[in-house]
Formats: sequence, C-alpha cells, structure tokens
Amino acid sequence: MCLNLSQQEAIKCVNRPCLILAGAGSGKTKVIINKISYLIRKCGYEAQHIAALTFTNKASNEMKLRLAKELGSLKTRKLTVSTFHMLGLTIIKKEYQTLGINSKFSLFDAQDQKSLLNSLSEQWFKGNKELIQSLMLSISNWKNDLLSPEQANNSAISQHEKLFAHCYALYQNYLRSCNILDFDDLILRPIQLLKRNKEVRKRWEEKINYLLIDEYQDTNPSQYELIKLLVGSKGCFTVVGDDDQSIYSWRGARPKNLELLQQDFQTLQVIKLEQNYRSTKRILNAANILISNNPHFLKKRLFSLSNYGDILKVIDASNEEDEAEKVIKKVITHHFIKKTRYQDYAILYRSNHQSRLFEKILIKNYIPYRISGGTSFFSRPEIKDLLAYLRVLINPNDNSAFLRIVNTPRREIGTATLAKLGNWATQRNKSLFSASFDIGLEQKLKGINLKFLKNFTIWLQKIAKQAEIRPIEALHELIIDIDYKNWLYEVSTTSQSADIRIKNVNQLCTWVTEMLTGSELQEAMTLDQIITQFTLRDIMENNNDCDEERDQVKLMTLHASKGLEFPYVFLVGMEEGLLPHHNSISDNNIEEERRLTYVGITRAQKELTFTLCRERCHYGKIVKQTPSRFLFELPKEDIEWRATYKSMSDEMRITQAHKHLSTIRDQLSKARNKSD
Repeated sequence: MCLNLSQQEAIKCVNRPCLILAGAGSGKTKVIINKISYLIRKCGYEAQHIAALTFTNKASNEMKLRLAKELGSLKTRKLTVSTFHMLGLTIIKKEYQTLGINSKFSLFDAQDQKSLLNSLSEQWFKGNKELIQSLMLSISNWKNDLLSPEQANNSAISQHEKLFAHCYALYQNYLRSCNILDFDDLILRPIQLLKRNKEVRKRWEEKINYLLIDEYQDTNPSQYELIKLLVGSKGCFTVVGDDDQSIYSWRGARPKNLELLQQDFQTLQVIKLEQNYRSTKRILNAANILISNNPHFLKKRLFSLSNYGDILKVIDASNEEDEAEKVIKKVITHHFIKKTRYQDYAILYRSNHQSRLFEKILIKNYIPYRISGGTSFFSRPEIKDLLAYLRVLINPNDNSAFLRIVNTPRREIGTATLAKLGNWATQRNKSLFSASFDIGLEQKLKGINLKFLKNFTIWLQKIAKQAEIRPIEALHELIIDIDYKNWLYEVSTTSQSADIRIKNVNQLCTWVTEMLTGSELQEAMTLDQIITQFTLRDIMENNNDCDEERDQVKLMTLHASKGLEFPYVFLVGMEEGLLPHHNSISDNNIEEERRLTYVGITRAQKELTFTLCRERCHYGKIVKQTPSRFLFELPKEDIEWRATYKSMSDEMRITQAHKHLSTIRDQLSKARNKSD
C-alpha cells in the first residue's frame, strides 16, 4: 500500500522521540505497522526488544494480525504487542518477589471492587449505589494520579473527600492482606517498583529498546509515567495520538500529556498526518470548522482527495418516537434505493438510554441490528457469581473467586474475619481456602466467626469432591444449598428483574449440563474445560469479529464508535442537554463534548445525517428541547434542514416483507442442515 510523504516521514523518524499527530481516518495504524517493519528490516532492531501498546484487546489483536501479514508469524510472536495493563501484569509476574507479593495473587474486577467497597463502607453509605460508584471512580483516579491513601487524605478538602480517602485506606489494607491487585494496580505497582529499584528499571529498559504507543491522547498520568520509566534517557519511542479525539477525561485521560511530551523530551519531533482516507470533503469541512472552536496547542486541518460529497442533513422530529420512526424509515428507503447492506448504517447517540426506541422500530420493521457495548451475558452479576463458585470447585486456591462467593448469599462472614484470614494466609503463603483449615487459625478467629467460616469451607470441600464424580448433580445441589434463587428475589429491585436473573441462571445450568454430557457433534467436556471456554467467551455470545461480518444496522454510543467507520451515519439527539450532555454543561466541559461530536462526524464515509427533537419525555414530563449549539457551529452552506419525509411506497413495503421471509427461510435451512 502506498504511503504519503507525511506517513513516510513518520515511519523513518527513529533516532529521536516522535509524536505523530494523526487525524481521524489518516492511516495511523498502517503507519505503526510499517514503522515496526522498518525498525526490524532497516534499523537492525530485534523483534523481542520492540513493544507496541494499545488500549483495548481488540486493537492489540488486530495489530498482531496485521503485523503477522507484514512480518510473518515467527517475528510477530517475539514482539510485545499488548495493552498497557497486560504489560503491567507481565512486569508484576516477572518481578513479584521484588514487589513483595505472593506469586498466586488474585486480580479484582469491577464487580469484585464494588462488592468489597459496599461492605467496607456500609456504616456510612448504607449500600447507596451512586456513592459506591463515585467511591470506585475516586479510588481509580487517585491511583491513576499516583496518590497513596495518605496523600489522598492530605489533599482532601471536604469531609466527603476525607471519608472517601479513609475508605481508600481500608480498601488498600484489605487488598494487601489478601494478596489481591485491582486493575489500576497493574500500572501503579510497576511504576512504584521501577522508580525505587534501579536494577529492575535497567532490566526493563534493556528489554524494551523501542516503544510505540497508539491512542496516546487517552493516556492518564500513571500511564505517561510508565512510558517515561520504560524509555529512560534513550527516549526511543513513537506515540500516535489526536487531541481532537480525546473523549475519556471521565476515565482519567489527560490530553495535556501531549503537551508534556514537548516539555519532557526537548528533541521531540512532531509529524502531522492530515490527509483523510475515509470521508468526503464536505464531511471533513464540517468536522474541521466544528473543532476549530476548541483551543489547540498544535493545530491541524484534515483534507481529502475524494469528491465533495452529499449535503449533510438535519431531521427535525416532533419527539423521540417520531425521531426513531424517521431515521429507520430513511434507512429502509435508502437501503431499498441504493441496494446497500444494513451493516453500512450506524446510529450514534450520546447516552445508552437513547437506543430503546430505535430498537423498537427496527424490530417492528424486521431489520437486523446490533447494539455495541451492551452488557455481556458473562458480565451479569448472577452469572459471575455461579462461575465463581465453579472456579472454586475446580481450584480452591482462587482467592478472587473465593472472596466473591464467601458472602453471596450472606453468611455473616464479616470483613474483619476475612482480613484476619487474609493476613494469616499471606504469612503462611497459602490460599484463603487452605488457610481456613489451619489449626493455628483458632488463635486469630474464635467463636461464632470461626464457626461461620468453617461451615462454609467444609461445605465447599464436600461439593468439590462431589463435582469430581458427579458434576451435574453437584451443580444443582450447589444452587439448592445456597438457596440462590430466593436470594435473587431478596436483592433484586423488582420481581421481574429477579425472574430475568433466574432465567439467566437456568440458561447457564442448561449449557453446563449439555457440555458435560456431550452430543453427537460435541465431545463431553470436563468442568475445568467448560470454565476455560466460558472465560474465553467462545460460545453463546456474539463474537465481535463475527458480528462485524453480519448484515446488521449498528447502534452504539459515540464513545463506542471511536476508531470505527461507516458509509452512512445518523448522529441522533442533537439537542442541548443530550449533546452537549447536561452534566458537561454544568461542569463546564463543553470542549470534550465538542470533541465527542467531532468523533461522531468523522465516522461517516459518504453521508451524514443529524437528528433532533422539538420535545422529549423526561421522567414522565414533556419538555421542550433546544437544538444543540454544535449544529449552529457547522457551515450553513453544507447543511440542509428537513422536517418531514415521504412514506415508503407499497413496492418498498412488499420488497421488505419478501426479504424478511427470505431471511427466515435461510435460517430454517441452516438449522435443518446442522441437525442433519
């Protein structure tokens, strides 16, 4: 593939720190792939000493596939291509002794964190979900800003902040006593180690001779600190970023890190990629004019060699239902006339709740669709609970799973009891489960506390032995013994919610039973094989790669759309309070909302349509809406406002019905072929 002059310059900039300011659709991934190839083939770098960091597993996997095509699988395997957190985990696993942690540490996910913080803060927050969520975010931000609990407390001003800092201290003490790390620790702990241990720092500087970072504008302070420690005084690195696409400040991202590069690395070379290979000139003109209203420390302007393109349209709807009807009607009409695929269309919105009516109308018209970023089956709390039970049956030393189930349902085993058990286990280099059977534990735990703990672990031991011989019976007995379904009715907000969760539990039990039993097409699996398969999410869920190949209209938030492109884009809900979001207006964070709109605009390849409503229903009340300020920042000559659209013709409706029947026939045919 041909490279333009700016791309070539970016690839060949090797002997000094390099910042590639890459606009939307400018081929930045191609530049990263070609630069790694250039480093190996032309500059003498060995693959095992090059690291490329991304922010998502999907981006990491895509980069590996493209590198394998460019370099071959052998050299690609030697490269370090991973997320920041995966690299942090690699450092921790190799340096755990220097860090002073047990090699069998557990890793907390968000649900684990939420459960623990709920327990630790019960006396103050009484299980208030919003406060717990706010506390989780505060702890994450403190860790990302490299602040210890003591430093967080010292910087706290209000009583509310001081209470959060106190909870942070309790949380860290618990993690330490139970040999647990959380997601943010995967960056924080390597930084602490590399800062205080010169020998370790030298070892990793020698391991990584050249570092490349994608989506640099999304880095937070801790990630930037890790970059500086890894590159050391050599400064052999390339970062690729776009300050106009920095949309994750709520996750701790600091676009200011782009400016800090110039201060910290005096020889930094800045190269701009401004040629866009995605969108029409009209779409880019609108994007450029919109984003020019934000301040920039380095200015750039996207351009394209493609045609000027169709005019941008604004659909003016009376309310949200009318908005959904008009958008889906336009999709159907356009699909019929242009003979396009459904997967060519994307409906982008600011908040998840906006998708509901679009789903309703899509279903009503038999149009296949997919919502990106929805809750995964395996992310549901009830599924995570049961999988944690099964993980402990297979591996009693899984501390993370043990801690999830120990009070699910409640067993009156308090945090003080678990902290003492954790300290005892850490001192003896044992898992929590194993430590519960130590005779010496009676010196630390007595009376009813020890009895509750013993009752639980002895029962677990019994079920685990049964699972080795009769796993199906063990699974059903487990659910009955813990009275899980009744507990779901107790903790769910409504009986309908409990019914849905119980249905999910039954579905999981059915799948496990079928997989344990086997069939003509599938050999019977062991319980540990099943858990591994579930963890990898190879079954029951729609795999992302497969979904992208399916002919479905895509519905997603603007945040989820970043990095994607679609021929035809609908940017819906262009109203004050929605985009820009009312929280951002009150927090004076309009610049990020403008960047979010810019991201939405630059997803479109051929056509772009905005929609807005004159009124919406807010908490049962009809509220008048005002068009988004961002619409008035766009060039008037490139926009056409439309209030109404013609209905579908009878011919279109008949064709749509025939296509729906054809789809059903195809699905039935495939099902028969599989059964044969």
